[in-house]
Amino acid sequence: MRCPFCGHDDTQVKDSRPTDDNAAIRRRRSCPQCGSRFTTFERVQLRELIVVKKNGQRSVFDRDKLARSIAIAVRKRPVDPDRVERIVNSIQRRLESSGESEIPTATIGELVMEALAALDQVAYVRFASVYRNFREAKDFEDFVGKHFIGKPGGESDLDD
Repeated sequence: MRCPFCGHDDTQVKDSRPTDDNAAIRRRRSCPQCGSRFTTFERVQLRELIVVKKNGQRSVFDRDKLARSIAIAVRKRPVDPDRVERIVNSIQRRLESSGESEIPTATIGELVMEALAALDQVAYVRFASVYRNFREAKDFEDFVGKHFIGKPGGESDLDD
């Protein structure tokens, strides 16, 4: 493993242990060249997933990009980072076990929307605003009205 600080090619593993959900191995590493320490995570990859964008462009699935987009949606919300990690793991497992190697971005977006709807309503609306490309305040009003207002007993689609 290459050192992210100095680029030295040969780092040493100082400690290995499974993550809390047993979905990965957490390794503490040290660089003999510069002395820096860093953490890596090793995960099983069932198959290489290709993401097909709306314009037809294809790219390799980036788990970190998925995690960042969810983290942005839940920023400054009372959401435990472990919950975000579990959501990312769950979405990745669902994609890998789908049997498809090419996944449309719409499929990933819907899985994220489903997970955020169950997790946090504000994060759900934040993500939806980017995913559904809201252009003006009316788009927010329409979305919130459809998903949160007008349900019997003040319930929303998210209360199910």
